[in-house]
Amino acid sequence: MAALVGGGGSAAYWLAEHPAIVGFRWSPTGLWFSTWPFLLAFLASYVSLSLSLDALLRLRRRRRDPLPLGPLPSAHALLTAAVSSLIFTGTLLSAAAEIRDTRWSWRGRSPSTPLRWLLCFPPGTRSSGRVFFWSYAYYLSRYLHAARGLFAVLRRRRGAAARVFAHAASVAMAFLWLEFSQSFQVLAILASTLAHAVAFGSRPMGAAAAPRVALACQVALLGCNLVCHAGVVWMHFGGAVAGGCSGIGAWVFNTVLNAALLWVFLHCYGKRGVCDDDGGGNKEL
Repeated sequence: MAALVGGGGSAAYWLAEHPAIVGFRWSPTGLWFSTWPFLLAFLASYVSLSLSLDALLRLRRRRRDPLPLGPLPSAHALLTAAVSSLIFTGTLLSAAAEIRDTRWSWRGRSPSTPLRWLLCFPPGTRSSGRVFFWSYAYYLSRYLHAARGLFAVLRRRRGAAARVFAHAASVAMAFLWLEFSQSFQVLAILASTLAHAVAFGSRPMGAAAAPRVALACQVALLGCNLVCHAGVVWMHFGGAVAGGCSGIGAWVFNTVLNAALLWVFLHCYGKRGVCDDDGGGNKEL
């Protein structure tokens, strides 16, 4: 624990206090994948490629025989779990550091509290600093995560098209978080990366345990999102925070996305009891 919160050689320094993290600023110049043209081009290419592959496989393979991908999906799952763990830890340490550094400005001057800040950034918040560095890292990780949609197509999984659109929407959502400094993103990143780290990290447990772990993570993630969205509604529309919350337009898109993901979840587990993606008895978030 001392190494985690200690000085310059600690994890806290490299994940929350390094100058590159503290001085981060979201900008369409100087950052990878940070422009609208790139985002739109990727989304169009990703969806078109996935749907074209799906149509081609339907024509060439009348049966739902999956294409052999070998250890690639499992290796990708472990990489996703490692990246998610890193982003979760960095976001947690950075959020704690931001609260520590700004708590003095709340005392006697503002009704803000750490919970209110986590749910509702004040209007005029800019996408800069520690938590937005990890929000950018989370945005980049959505491109890595999008490969799960291609795996679902290549493995001929049911609902692959819906999964592709869900991954595409997730990339767009993470971009909007940065572009419009959306409120609630810190908690969303923490919940999402923790769920992915646990679910994908459980793959070595085998086909019997991994689906149950993935289902539990999915239910917990959806429940957390529902509670947090209710908190944002109360703070922005209920007048609990003067001036409302930053990035409420992006938050509306996020709400629509979560509703779509809830439909995919109910469709997979409600009708079939499974939500398969890349075979091997493993289920995906």
